Amino acid sequence: MRVLGISPLDKDATASFVEDGQILFACGEERLSRTKLQDGFPMRAVKMGLERTGWEIDSIDAVAYSFFDGQTETRLMNEAMHHDFAYHSSSGTSESLQELARIHRSGYTPDFSTSIPGLAESEEMMPPKAWCKQQIYRLATLSPKLDTRLHRRNFREWVRVASADHHLRTEQLTEGLRELGLLEKLQRFNHHLCHAANAYYCSGFDDALVMSFDGYGSGNCGAIYRGGKGGLEKLHEFSFPNSLGQFYEYVTSALGFRPGRHEGKIVGLAAYGDPTILGPVLRERFTGMDQGDIRIRAATNFYFTRMLAQTFSKRDVAAAYQRILEEVVQEVADFWTRKTGLRNVCLSGGVNANVKLNQRIHECDGVDSVFVYPNMGDGGCGTGAALLALKMPCVSTEPLADAYLGPDFSDQEIENALRAANVQFTKHDDIESEIANRLAENRIVARFNGRMEYGPRALGNRSILYPAQDPEVNLWLNHQLGRTEFMPFAPAAIADEANSLFKGIGGAEKTAEFMTITFDCTEEMKKLCPAAVHVDGTARPQLVSAVSNPSFYRILTAYHRLTGIPAVINTSFNMHEEPIVASPDDAVRAFLQGRIDLLAIGAYLAPHPSLSEISQERSQEFAAGSP
Repeated sequence: MRVLGISPLDKDATASFVEDGQILFACGEERLSRTKLQDGFPMRAVKMGLERTGWEIDSIDAVAYSFFDGQTETRLMNEAMHHDFAYHSSSGTSESLQELARIHRSGYTPDFSTSIPGLAESEEMMPPKAWCKQQIYRLATLSPKLDTRLHRRNFREWVRVASADHHLRTEQLTEGLRELGLLEKLQRFNHHLCHAANAYYCSGFDDALVMSFDGYGSGNCGAIYRGGKGGLEKLHEFSFPNSLGQFYEYVTSALGFRPGRHEGKIVGLAAYGDPTILGPVLRERFTGMDQGDIRIRAATNFYFTRMLAQTFSKRDVAAAYQRILEEVVQEVADFWTRKTGLRNVCLSGGVNANVKLNQRIHECDGVDSVFVYPNMGDGGCGTGAALLALKMPCVSTEPLADAYLGPDFSDQEIENALRAANVQFTKHDDIESEIANRLAENRIVARFNGRMEYGPRALGNRSILYPAQDPEVNLWLNHQLGRTEFMPFAPAAIADEANSLFKGIGGAEKTAEFMTITFDCTEEMKKLCPAAVHVDGTARPQLVSAVSNPSFYRILTAYHRLTGIPAVINTSFNMHEEPIVASPDDAVRAFLQGRIDLLAIGAYLAPHPSLSEISQERSQEFAAGSP
């Protein structure tokens, strides 16, 4: 049975081609349009998938979509709003607001003794708003009655905007499928069930507790399922707007970053801050975890977060939000693992892009193993929907072999791109050894090889590689690529060496192949690869084996033989605010614009035309101590 899965069209629109339980091709529209988190119908991705799989339109048995139609979603939103208003009508005053007022009275002095790479001290506090706006924020957060009133007003406005968007996406989906002649084959599924399906059916677990957390989906903001031989059984739903996704979006926006895109910066900032200053204030707004639920007082009053951001340092606000996110989800996971007795946990949903949160779930006493779906955000939902559309005998719980599900390109296409840009190149029978040699010489190598990764992580086929010994690389290489990041670069490490580099990795080896979880680092890792270790002593590795990526494994093992170091930095091959490169043309352009030392593309190696100049500039910067 052949199913075309389409992810939600509001962002990161993605097409997945699934046949009898096997994902044959999956690609985000952003990679082809070159617009980050591209919305709308993913026509380019669908057409490329048809070309690469060889499917004919008439051979597609079903089209699966991971939301209901606009009318149904609007009804579910309104039901959630009425239920929430009834709940808040019986709420008492909030002790968190009283505690916040106490902190205001006692004063606050931020601690900037530890510098944050890429963030000047002058940027540690948000620029002050006008006096009148500051007073509005203060009143909006320190008055319990106004706290609730603003929540209700904001909720109504959210429903209005979200309803219009769902109707728009319904029209776009209808138009796209009608153009393809597939409208009559459309099947719709609950959003969180799609998240649960992609996580469970790709985990390899016979039975598991499956948890979905994100912003919003089909009336809810998360759900708990039991995965077993009979499929997925719903155990609980988290009612919107008690949304951990929205909770984290609010702090991302309040700290001056773009929600839905820059949440990773908050994770990085959090490690530098003190979560005890605001943690108790935030924690008191949460209830229900002791019953496996989540309730957030005045959840949509985003003025609360904005006032915190105006009063406290970015690092301390980020630290509190990260700490409370971890504590809340850990308590929920503890409840459901105890209640069900299930010790394998599958995770999917935008919230589980938070790699530190995934580590905390793995560390729960009741959890033996954890699997995070590699495309955990909404871009992965099309695959989940496709798996749900299959007949049950077609659905396997074999673990996902790898995430290299996008397009690849021929040698001729690669040569054409290099020649069109007038880039000199050589072809090598053993390109992996050539790359290892250049890395051992402290060269930056952009690598383009084989099929493109599916999901948000670059996993060696569309990656920029560099040795992990220079602790300052996070600052200077991000600057060179036009990025601002607070998380260190992630390491790609030889899987056979994982236990000497990372602690507590047992039960998460598979998910670590996809760079979706952090671990505490050993002293050996800190000594060998300080550039890949965060200030809190953790790292987000990609474990590479001869099975998961044979070519990348050969690079790492050759580099290990040359240097004695079993890991290198692996960051995504793209320029700032651009999607990861997809085609040879994309790769050559980013290589030239990013002034990267070398491009290893397929079996070809190309030095940057200005390599001598780049090397001289870098040497001068290092000598001056200001890369």
